[in-house]
Amino acid sequence: MTVTDSRIGDASAKAATLIEALPWLNRFHGQTVVIKYGGHAMVEEELRLAFAQDLVFLRYAGLRPVVVHGGGPQITAQLGRLGVESTFTAGLRVTTPEAMQVVRMVLSGTVNKDIVGLINRHGPFAVGLSGEDARTFTAVRKMAVVDGEPVDIGLVGDIVATDPGAIGALLADGRIPVVSSVAAGRDDGEVYNVNADTAAAALAVALGAAKLVVLTDVAGLYRDWPSSAGVISELTAAELERLLPGLSAGMIPKMEACLTAVRGGVPQAHVLDGRLSHAVLLEIFTDSGIGTMVLPGDD
Repeated sequence: MTVTDSRIGDASAKAATLIEALPWLNRFHGQTVVIKYGGHAMVEEELRLAFAQDLVFLRYAGLRPVVVHGGGPQITAQLGRLGVESTFTAGLRVTTPEAMQVVRMVLSGTVNKDIVGLINRHGPFAVGLSGEDARTFTAVRKMAVVDGEPVDIGLVGDIVATDPGAIGALLADGRIPVVSSVAAGRDDGEVYNVNADTAAAALAVALGAAKLVVLTDVAGLYRDWPSSAGVISELTAAELERLLPGLSAGMIPKMEACLTAVRGGVPQAHVLDGRLSHAVLLEIFTDSGIGTMVLPGDD
């Protein structure tokens, strides 16, 4: 093969990729996509850079991406540096007022601004805000359940209201909102730590998003784990409801978020492997897609 032939082959492969993306560009142009960002995609430098590129590509392609993030590992690390003990009850972080100050600082300060900075290397797109801002998220105190009894775990909240007004204004201005998973208290003036998967689902419903995308550290929802590593590529809300009780503790909040989204009117919800570079683009703009997609449906 000559050099010219090689260049033509490379160019043809790129053209084929763009043509494959064309129907998806047409379908999602002008649509809002809410992406829950977390896991390895949030801590490994190569994946962080690729994620920022994906968001800017979506923006230039005419989509309206919104990012909702947590930051559990970063919170644990900062608490450790400050000598504040991290304890968990029923899988939930016990969040004292002292710990909540750290949670608020890490999520709405350090992590949020790191994401904004990565995106804005490519242009003036990202704007960071907290779930408290403009009462985007409002929460009430959540109780853990241990042996059937409620246990107080401090400033951990359940979202009870979502106001997407500030996010909508940023989207209308061509920005990429980046939202931390903290919430204003409904009744007590407190600030609550809320689950980022749950927050992303609530925001997707409130915005009338075309998709919810949840990045995680597995390939998707396994068909029969640990007996098989086969991933379920697609299932309905009713099928997911039947599977939920048997899922691992780590997957339950992610799949519940998908279920909440599609039951709330979002046409599609996806769980993707965030360890795969450019996972968001592969899901949105290719025929085969990746991960697990949840669709509305009662059969």
